[in-house]
Amino acid sequence: MKKKPLILITNDDGITAPGIRALIDVMKEIGDIVVVAPDSPQSAMGHAITIHNTLSLNKISKPDAGFDEYSCSGTPVDCVKFAVSEVIKHKPDLCVSGINHGSNSSINVIYSGTMSAAIEAGIEGIPSIGFSLADFDWNADFEVVKPYVKRIAEQVLENGLPDGVILNVNFPREKSYKGVKVCRQANAMWVEEFDKRKSPHGRDYYWLTGKFVNLDKGEDTDEWALKNGYVSVVPVQFDLTAYHAMQQLNSWKLDG
Repeated sequence: MKKKPLILITNDDGITAPGIRALIDVMKEIGDIVVVAPDSPQSAMGHAITIHNTLSLNKISKPDAGFDEYSCSGTPVDCVKFAVSEVIKHKPDLCVSGINHGSNSSINVIYSGTMSAAIEAGIEGIPSIGFSLADFDWNADFEVVKPYVKRIAEQVLENGLPDGVILNVNFPREKSYKGVKVCRQANAMWVEEFDKRKSPHGRDYYWLTGKFVNLDKGEDTDEWALKNGYVSVVPVQFDLTAYHAMQQLNSWKLDG
């Protein structure tokens, strides 16, 4: 009998988020699962880790749940580190992160706690996927994404991923999809400003606000795919070396 794959599940919206519950439902159909997720929302934490405070881990699954589930006081990346080192104590066959409430397309991959958890697993040599739905509603409907989540996860388990590559999968807010597009990350950015206000005590305080601007007109990007009703799959990597710039830098007089 073929052994079931062991799948680590995490997220950045917190252990109680409906998105991770949907991901648990799907992954239980594929293999044995272990859940380690933040005990509170950790959106936009990026690749932050906890080094100046202690961490705690709380087992919350019931005996009849059929899998182990833990809440962690740290960041999404902390959750992955904890899972590999203290909970599972070896590398799982797959790590899936999400399903995030909100898109993580384009430049958002840099800020995303969802994707940073998946990237951390990738650094550990674990095939990893981050899943996000472009719907910030806490009561978002995840049913439409489940068949795609299952198919993509099964394909990664069957085929593996190139070394150092993690999948960033985003779903548009639609009731059905035209298909799946393997894309590049769009050239888009946040144009930000700070909303300045005064507290009742007369002190200034600020809220970060802004708008998302897509500067990319290409039809091979994640932003184009999402806008046109497709699921976007972007292979990302944690090697940030700009190889194309090395020749130019080597022509500089850096040695003095």
